[in-house]
Amino acid sequence: MASLSLNGRAALLSVVLLLVGLLIWEAAIPAQKAVGELTEYERLTGGGAPKAGVPAPSQVFAKAWEELSNPFYDAGPNDKGIGIQIGYSIYRVLSGYFLAAIVAIPLGFLIGMSQVAFKALNPFIQVLRPISPLAWMPLALFIIQDSEASAIFVIFICSIWPMLINTAFGVAGVRGDWVNVARTHELGHLRTALTVILPAAAPTIVTGMRISIGIAWLVIVAAEMLVGGTGIGYYVWNEWNNLDLTSVVFSILMIGIVGMLLDAAFGTLQRAVAYVE
Repeated sequence: MASLSLNGRAALLSVVLLLVGLLIWEAAIPAQKAVGELTEYERLTGGGAPKAGVPAPSQVFAKAWEELSNPFYDAGPNDKGIGIQIGYSIYRVLSGYFLAAIVAIPLGFLIGMSQVAFKALNPFIQVLRPISPLAWMPLALFIIQDSEASAIFVIFICSIWPMLINTAFGVAGVRGDWVNVARTHELGHLRTALTVILPAAAPTIVTGMRISIGIAWLVIVAAEMLVGGTGIGYYVWNEWNNLDLTSVVFSILMIGIVGMLLDAAFGTLQRAVAYVE
């Protein structure tokens, strides 16, 4: 044990905590009676029939095995595999996210490099930023009249603010002497932005992008519950309507795992662009 590294000890502790938590969860769920154990009265009244309740971990694992064994089946509008549902959600998230990046990063550069642009646009940002993305959904559905495009628009709205603000903050925080050196070499504004300011502000920009992807993944679940049709949010809501809580818990775990992977991808990018002064 003494030879284990810090990461090794942390991983071991995580596994122990997970196992203890699963054991407590499993023990806390009352077991259902088998049919042969029911009394005549329970059989007649249905008193021993399975009821909707929080499933045990063993039931969730069995459901996970069933779903992940064939994640891409398509048996109709209301019966698609978990892989297809997650694929729809990721497509919507990335579509809205990259549209937001196309707008937010150049605009953030403008705000960070120009005090006039900052003072002119800051009131609009402060008014629009606190609005819940889902508050835009009814208006988007009315104007766009397409649930798919409306969901992408909501992702665009929720993703743009962290990227915009962090880009502006990172650009404004670039050391002045670096910019002065660029001016000494008579670099144009565009070349200065790309060769001097962008590398220096990249860690802060990627931090904003990492925050945005997390928010986008949170919002898409709620958005898909509203618009329906496909996606992991619709899957959760549909299984709840079917009173299949095992599938609901399984889908919640899948949402967490996909969110963790998205965050890990941007964490890797963040480490790649980090620099030491």
